[in-house]
This record gives sequence, C-alpha cells and structure tokens, in this order.
Amino acid sequence: MNKFFKNIILLLFGFFLLFPTIVFAEEKIKIGLLVPMTGNDKKLGQQIIKSARIALKDIKSENLEIYLKDTNSNPNKTLKSAIEFQEMGIKIVIGPVFYKSLAFLDEVSEITFLSFTNKTINLPRNVISGGVNAVSQLNAIKKFIKLNKINKTILLTPKLDYENEIRKAIQQSKIKISKHHIYDTQPTKLTAQIEKITNYKIRKQNLEDEIKRVENSDLVDKEKQLEKLNKKYTIGGVNFDAVVISDFDESLKSVITSLLYTDVSPKNKYIITFNQWFDKSLLEEKTIQPIYYPSINKKNLNDFEEKFVKEFNEMPNYLSLLSYDLVGLIYYLSLKDGLNDTKKLFQKKNAFKGKIGIFDIENNRINHRLNFYQVNNRKLKEIF
Repeated sequence: MNKFFKNIILLLFGFFLLFPTIVFAEEKIKIGLLVPMTGNDKKLGQQIIKSARIALKDIKSENLEIYLKDTNSNPNKTLKSAIEFQEMGIKIVIGPVFYKSLAFLDEVSEITFLSFTNKTINLPRNVISGGVNAVSQLNAIKKFIKLNKINKTILLTPKLDYENEIRKAIQQSKIKISKHHIYDTQPTKLTAQIEKITNYKIRKQNLEDEIKRVENSDLVDKEKQLEKLNKKYTIGGVNFDAVVISDFDESLKSVITSLLYTDVSPKNKYIITFNQWFDKSLLEEKTIQPIYYPSINKKNLNDFEEKFVKEFNEMPNYLSLLSYDLVGLIYYLSLKDGLNDTKKLFQKKNAFKGKIGIFDIENNRINHRLNFYQVNNRKLKEIF
C-alpha cells in the first residue's frame, strides 16, 4: 500500500473517532404503528395511519420509517403483532388504540408502547398513556379556578368505570375540591342525588315558609313581595361556587338540567366540564350556557383538519391528530437522546410542542397543557 492511501485511511479513521455521532445520524428511526386494520374499528385505524403518513411527509426525514401491524381491537392479536415487531428489532410503538388491547403487552418487554388511551391506572410497565388524561384536564381546570378566584368547587363523577382515574387525578393535580360526589346516571336516581347535593328540598321549603310568612303579615308592600317570591324557585344559596362535571354527551346534559331544576343556574355558578372535543350540540343548548371546559388547541385542530381533508378528502377523528403528534414526538426525542434505550426515553423531563398543544414528559408519563374554552350565547370562546 503506498503512502498516499495509508494517509487517506488514517484520516478517515481519525474523522470517525472525532465524529461518531455522524454514524448514529444515518441509523434508521424505526417506529411501529399498532392499530385496528381489520374488524369493526378498521376505519379508525385507517385514519390514524393516514395521519402518520402526513407526519412523515411534514418531517421530511429519510431516516424515519413506520411499520404497520394490526390489532383487530383484540388483545391476543395485539400481542401477536407486538411480538412480530419485537422480532423486527423495533423498540418503540405507537398504539394500541383501546385500553382493552393493552392486556398482554407486558410480555413484550423490549418495546415501549405509546398508547392512544387516556387511562393511566393498571397499565403494563412498558405502556405510556398518550391520550388526554384526567390529570391534564384537572390541571387546566385548576388554572381556570385560580384565574377566577373561585373559592369552593365540587366535583361530580358518574358511577362508571373511571371513578378511580378521577380520584388519582385529583391527587396528582393537587386541585382543591371541597366535595367529590359520585352519582348514578339513571335519571330518577340522578335527580334525587342532585337535589341532595344542592339542598334543594330545604331551599324549596324556605321559599314556601317565606311565602306563608308574607301572606300572614301586615306588610305595606305585601303584594309586591309576594309577586317577587312567586317568581323564585328556592330561597337560600348552595355550598359551592363552581361545579366540575366529569361527564359527556347526553349524560352531561342530564346533570346540568338537574342542576337547573334545583335552581342552580350557570348564570350564577360556574359549570365546568371535562374535555368535550368541541361538541357542536352544546352550542345549541342555550339554557345550559355558559359552560366551560379544557381541550386541545382549536386553531391547530382546524389547521390539521384542513390539511387532512386536502390530502384524503375526508374529515379526521381526534385520535388522528394525536397520531400525528406522537410521530413528531418520537422523532424529536430520537434526535435529542437517540432510541438506544427507549425505557429511559420518557423518564427525563422534556416538553414537546405538537398540534394538540404542549406535551409534558416525565417519569414515564405524558400530560398535555390544554387550552380552556367557554360556550356562551351559542359561541365558542378561548379563555386561555
């Protein structure tokens, strides 16, 4: 070998010693996407896949690759697909979508899963909840309460399968709740419970007693006072300034209607709910307004919907937006820390700005910094 080629080899060897990260930069970033591609939920899975494709297009990196596997919304099929990912050497997977699909994923210990679920209790150790969880929502509600100097807040939660989620979220968010009531969603039982929570019967009796007192009095303005009293439903206040309702859809409307029946009006008490995903039907329910709730960034959602419709000629669901952000999040973390040790990737404190809003990452948890909205006079207004 002549002297010239020896010098070239030595120069290249020294170059790689000085810049080893260049070799790392050329490594492929492999992400698994584990969604329903068959079965009843395949349309949802297809939209999540399309959203991931948009993310790939926007990131514009030749080193980023996404591999697809089917869950069929079935825990056994999910496990089979996850094992196939593990055999391919994939260490980080977006999905599954549903909580029930997580059941056996602790058997695939080499992979970290970023699930779409918003549940945080009883997750396998290698699963991180990526959905908009109760802690994120209560953090935003806590901020709203502080901004409006609300002194006494009660929380109403339906007797369903997420009571413990809410209890855990209260502890983690450190929100001040004076009383947490669990209610039955059956209409007759619900009304009776709301009456008890608002002391409705006592307040109703107070009104009846006051009407009798005025009727039996010699007051000069007796007729005028009776006219005023007969326009009332109750006398006496309730022992709270705001009520937070962790419910949705028609069940939420039933609770607010029961509050109206017991003379607790959104006009004089703050009615706050959990994330309603910009439910348009709430805009039409003028009698239950104003109401307030935390949610993702509406402007970013509109921009993403416009992009999705332009690309695929269909409206995306909200999980599609989360899919887009999770691809971006993994890419961001891979550039920052690499994907060699995915088990530690979500341990360190990090923040990532996505379309949903800002992701806060620490101790294998993802929380979202949510915006806050008011629905009033059939209009949606951003509070923060």
